[in-house]
Amino acid sequence: MSETTTTTTAADSLRARAARLDAADPLAARRDLFALDDGVYLDGNSLGALPVHVPARVQDVLTRQWGELRIRSWDESGWWTAPERIGDRIAPLVGAAAGRIVVGDSTSVNVFKAVVAAARIAGEGRDEILVDATTFPTDGYIAASAARLTGHRIVPVDPADVPSALGPRTAVALLNHVDYRSGRLHDLPGLTAAVHAAGALAVWDLCHSAGALPVGLDEHGVDLAVGCTYKYLNGGPGAPAYLYVAERHQAAFDSPLPGWNSHADPFGMTPGYAPADGSVRGRVGTPDIVSMLTLEAALDVWDGVEVAAVRAKSLALTDFFLECVEAYVPAGRVTSVTPAAHAERGSQVALRCDAAEPVMRRLIERGVVGDLRRPDVLRFGFTPLYVTFADAERAARVLAEVLGEIPSPGPAA
Repeated sequence: MSETTTTTTAADSLRARAARLDAADPLAARRDLFALDDGVYLDGNSLGALPVHVPARVQDVLTRQWGELRIRSWDESGWWTAPERIGDRIAPLVGAAAGRIVVGDSTSVNVFKAVVAAARIAGEGRDEILVDATTFPTDGYIAASAARLTGHRIVPVDPADVPSALGPRTAVALLNHVDYRSGRLHDLPGLTAAVHAAGALAVWDLCHSAGALPVGLDEHGVDLAVGCTYKYLNGGPGAPAYLYVAERHQAAFDSPLPGWNSHADPFGMTPGYAPADGSVRGRVGTPDIVSMLTLEAALDVWDGVEVAAVRAKSLALTDFFLECVEAYVPAGRVTSVTPAAHAERGSQVALRCDAAEPVMRRLIERGVVGDLRRPDVLRFGFTPLYVTFADAERAARVLAEVLGEIPSPGPAA
């Protein structure tokens, strides 16, 4: 049998398997809830797809709630309570009870609030803030600013080394649940327990995990957490982020940004600040109502969905994609930097590849949309609510075709 025949047979077999897996997928019908085309969209870990019903809901916000009711919508349309109401809708997706999440501001702003508040809760004698050395850059920038403000010292550390880096001077550890570049899933329960054993507080960034896998904030005793809503939660570009504050810390939560929206009597307009009770303390200024209500509408796609089912499909999708890559792509052209072990994998596959930039450009031209992280990492995000096994097979096959057109660099002279 020739190599071409063998390749064709393998492709036929993988396509047939993809069809069977899609036919048996309990989440398959969710795909119809999104505005998608004939391409393969594997960038939901950067920007989730648009749920088809959202434009009509936003039109109502603009024309009726704002256009007709105007100022009355703060009460009659529930604008004033939206940050907490929408937080309660996100809560089950990250394993939190109602009343512990408030929606608003950006992830960066919420990281600042969380780190400063955690440092203040930790108290005297603890002057170190541990920061994931592999973190998304903004988290590091914000943590450094928080350290300057509070008189703390930043200690960059690889997540695997956090337990040995903790000590009596540690106030806070700011960690990412899933590494944005590699897709590595870090041990939230174990690292949170280690942080607590050292007498410190754990702040988690959930941007690449919420909506893709179980988090268990309450179950694992996380102190504070932040996350965005425009990735796996499909809230739209620039959608507001959220802040989680464990119930046991809410009374002591001292926000570095005490705006009028978090005041116990916001319309009293008094010169002195008195914080509200509960998660409302995480609010700052007037919320971005249009973006917030867009997010609220988008969250409808989660009605009736169990996060455990999402996680099962995510792992099956990424397993299948890696199998297809191995079958189609010539040996040595790409190397997965995403862990093979399920316990260490988020919902993306990152492939190290020479000439990553032109490779991704050609993939996008052919309808397979992923992204890259310079200099050499191709990222493919798998959003289980709308990505199919046929998508995974096609993406791997087109990747092999593109690599076949771009010469492999020879060994260095």
